[in-house]
Amino acid sequence: MAAATVIRGGCFFVSGANRPEKISRRDKQTKFCCSAHQLFLMIGLFMHLKAHRYFAMVAVTGSFSATARHFRVPASSVSRFIAALEREVGQQLLYRNTRAVKLTDAGERYYQQIREVLELLDAADEEITGKGGEVRGLVRINAPVAFGSLHIVKLLNGLYDQYPELTVELTVTDAFIDPVQEGVDIIFRVGHLSDSGLIGRKICDQQYVLCASAQYIAKHGKPASPEDLRHHACLVYKGTGGAQRWYFTKPGSDKADIIDVQGPLRSNNGQVLVEAALAGRGIVFFPSWLFSRESFVSQQLIRLLPDWQGSVEPTPSPIHLLSPENRMRSQKVRVVWEYFIKAIGTPPYWDDLGD
Repeated sequence: MAAATVIRGGCFFVSGANRPEKISRRDKQTKFCCSAHQLFLMIGLFMHLKAHRYFAMVAVTGSFSATARHFRVPASSVSRFIAALEREVGQQLLYRNTRAVKLTDAGERYYQQIREVLELLDAADEEITGKGGEVRGLVRINAPVAFGSLHIVKLLNGLYDQYPELTVELTVTDAFIDPVQEGVDIIFRVGHLSDSGLIGRKICDQQYVLCASAQYIAKHGKPASPEDLRHHACLVYKGTGGAQRWYFTKPGSDKADIIDVQGPLRSNNGQVLVEAALAGRGIVFFPSWLFSRESFVSQQLIRLLPDWQGSVEPTPSPIHLLSPENRMRSQKVRVVWEYFIKAIGTPPYWDDLGD
């Protein structure tokens, strides 16, 4: 029997298959008050979460206006929400001046604590809305200094064309960071890996190029073998492990010749040494990604000993794309990961120097 609602004498009766249930006005008022209380709690939680999201974005961008543009709200709303958050926690979280917005010490600690929670919420939102939803939000990328400035910055243009709602935070450092501790989503790592427990994809083995300017070659000639490099002006990279040694393997041989080279300039910055080579100061030996294709097409630089396989280590040195396992649950991180794999290609586009 279908249920029916009957009003008798100011009371509600619900009749159906079971015996009638009498609901008094007081009960109804109590239920209404509980529903209203729950609604206010939900609104409060929503506003509280919004304040945290605004604060996290300001922490990343250092800008109220950039945060407002990202969330498509007035800058005054961002400022008001964060001020309310500061009152709630009883701490100043941001230094504000006319030039920039910076985290206070308390703000830095607070941001580190809420960041992972917000990322988990974002991942849950993406999962429930499905893969067809709009790709948006913040993705943090880390790369070595030279690699980031020469390649990642340019590749981001294509990423923004495909996903205009994405925001990228790119940090460049030659130190091997802990991506879990630093909250990084994607890492480009050049060199051999230790067992880090990260999800990894090898992009390529680095292809090393020995070259010098046409000006240098006209004056000093070309080396005929790796041994001849001992008598040339070589521009040598010197990092924390000391000056690099150059390894050369002749085609058909498994044995590498190790050359300790000398020259007029050493540096811990590869781009500095490439510029010196372009100026005719000597011979350089670096991975292909450190050179511009145009410098070889225009013959500003000329490849030397092309029949020899070279490296600065006994075994080939790779480039990997890495990510913590929990970050790969996020659709936006997976999308950016796949974009870089496709944009770089196999073999990577930077190996084509046009010579």
